[in-house]
Amino acid sequence: MIRARLMALLLRPKPPPLALGLMAAVILIAAETALLFPLKAGVAEGARSVVYLCGVMVVSTLWGAGLGVVTAVVSALAYNYFHVPPYWTLHLNARRDMQSIVVFIAAGLLTSFLADLARSRAAEASQRQQEADLAAELAHRMLRAGDLRSVLGPASQRIAEVFALRSAAIELGAVPGDERRAALPLYDRATCLGTLLVPADLPEPTLERLRKRVVPSLESLLFAEFGREAITNSLKASREEATRLMEEQAAMRRVATLVAHGAAPIEVFGAVTRELCRICGPQNTGLVRYEPDGTGTLVSGRNEADIAQMPAGTSIQLEGDCVSGIVKRTGRSARVSYDKAVGPTAATLRELGIRSGVGVPVVVGGRLWGAALASTTSPTPIPAAAEARLVDFTELVATAIANADSRTQLTASRARVVAAADDARRRLERDLHDGAQQRLISLGLRLRSVEAAMPPGLDTIREEVALAANGLTGVCEDLREISRGIHPAILSEGGLGPALKTLARRSAIPVELTLGIDRRLPERAEVTAYFIVSEALANAAKHAQATVVCVDAEACDGLLELSIRDNGIGGVDTGNGSGLIGLQDRTEALGGQMEVVSPVGSGTALLFSIPIDGI
Repeated sequence: MIRARLMALLLRPKPPPLALGLMAAVILIAAETALLFPLKAGVAEGARSVVYLCGVMVVSTLWGAGLGVVTAVVSALAYNYFHVPPYWTLHLNARRDMQSIVVFIAAGLLTSFLADLARSRAAEASQRQQEADLAAELAHRMLRAGDLRSVLGPASQRIAEVFALRSAAIELGAVPGDERRAALPLYDRATCLGTLLVPADLPEPTLERLRKRVVPSLESLLFAEFGREAITNSLKASREEATRLMEEQAAMRRVATLVAHGAAPIEVFGAVTRELCRICGPQNTGLVRYEPDGTGTLVSGRNEADIAQMPAGTSIQLEGDCVSGIVKRTGRSARVSYDKAVGPTAATLRELGIRSGVGVPVVVGGRLWGAALASTTSPTPIPAAAEARLVDFTELVATAIANADSRTQLTASRARVVAAADDARRRLERDLHDGAQQRLISLGLRLRSVEAAMPPGLDTIREEVALAANGLTGVCEDLREISRGIHPAILSEGGLGPALKTLARRSAIPVELTLGIDRRLPERAEVTAYFIVSEALANAAKHAQATVVCVDAEACDGLLELSIRDNGIGGVDTGNGSGLIGLQDRTEALGGQMEVVSPVGSGTALLFSIPIDGI
């Protein structure tokens, strides 16, 4: 530690004060003179003079050549005065004393030169160390910063401290210098990444040092930081894109799940606008369907702001400057500001506070089905990114709308087929009752009249007529049973409750019937429920090997709930072509649901839920 402090003292860049050097020279000469007195007897005269060289070298090292030369001359004179006979007198010998003075001066100059050289090397090493520390600190600050601009100020201040500058500033991009500041550009090949601004009156060596030592480090750091920012932004954009795609896929899955579960179109449309609002941000979204008469219908709307909006089902006029009208006319995406737009729909939207909107076409099956809309009450238009997401999601959702439409059409078609079959059954039952059955009854009555009017003695003929009359009666009964199976008259006359009681009495298996129906239900619901129970009882009698069947029917909350349970062998599988498929078709034709629970050995339970409102 002492050696390090001594080296630091000897190699300090600036010499100590001159007064301190004069005092040190005097003290050293006095100490050397006093030291030589005891050595007079044992040391040769020439060797004694070497002691004075120590002081000369110390003074030359610390205070430079000037004071070293003075110390050398004074040391030579002191040596002559005190230690060269005759003592205590100054008697200079030109050859001898001048030789000592020259040696002393040469030693002082050489020592001063070596000391200056060592000091310059030490100063240069210190500068290199400072520059290395500065480069490391700048790299630590700039490469670990989340925002490059936030660390440019502290980095500039640190450069000013290290180079003892009044001020320094690092600016991004090319900044010209002026009479107060010199500009040191920071390049990456031909691209100016930034500019280091320093005082214009700096000495040229300092400017050159900044150019050679600081500018390259800053160029490398800025290049690395810009590269890192580019990579970070690219990764961020990739993450955002991946997140957007995941959100869109999740939204599409939710919509597709609704479609797969047979949700009503209005529910699917509501889900579409809800997901559009989630995808596009806090905007107002809507789904418009184009009608054959040239208007549009708002089938669903979603409002994330606390403002009024058009209710679902509103008819929209497509004339003028409205998004849905422009999409209809052009078949392409459209963007409209409603501040100065004309047309009835534009005026209505202005009254609701809508400032601007965008719309994209929804193409289903190759035809323009409608438009997906997003609007805002803010004076700032909807961002292009939100519009792009609207376009992407609408392309996906068109399939869901097509599926929902197809399912609706299929359900309607199935309902029409079932209704047509029921109407045909009803007409056939009426024709049988009013036509063939009445004629058979009439013929039977005429035969009975003929039988009664025959004279005695024609017993054989009377018996034949009686047999014919009985046969007609049997045929009439059979025809009555057939007509009941085609469409029971009691269902039309008394409703579902009495009809189910009749089925229970006629069942081959005992039936425990529980009814919770206190009113007449829609005819289609009653017919469907009647044939469900009839088919279920017939299947139980043929296949279930059951001893009892429990039938529960209850109408509440807009639904007719049917439960048909037996204690038979179970194991029913609708996938094997059983008669339950027809029951399922009938139920789903009315928008209902059927569930079969039939574990092997534990009986079968048929559960039906049939809507009775709006059919």
